[in-house]
Amino acid sequence: MADKGYPSKANRAWLRERGIAATIPERNDQIAHRLKRQGRPIDFGDVQRLRYRGRNVVERCFNMLKQWRGIAMRSDKTARNYHAGLCLAATLHWVSTTR
Repeated sequence: MADKGYPSKANRAWLRERGIAATIPERNDQIAHRLKRQGRPIDFGDVQRLRYRGRNVVERCFNMLKQWRGIAMRSDKTARNYHAGLCLAATLHWVSTTR
């Protein structure tokens, strides 16, 4: 799931190759451009609308994780350390919410 900043053809093709349904609404300027040219319209139907509504859960998760300064700034030198920080933050959040 992504917001309107990621509706490029390359992103949609990458998702399609992997059998993932794109849940990315088109930007208004792209809709206007598509109306001028013939092409395959991108269907943002009812199933995708329901899937897109779940996007706020993902966004809230990212925002919660970014409360940790090291995660927000991505200051770790290695991917392993960054991943460990993400796991630690997620675990601590999970523990605090299950009490």
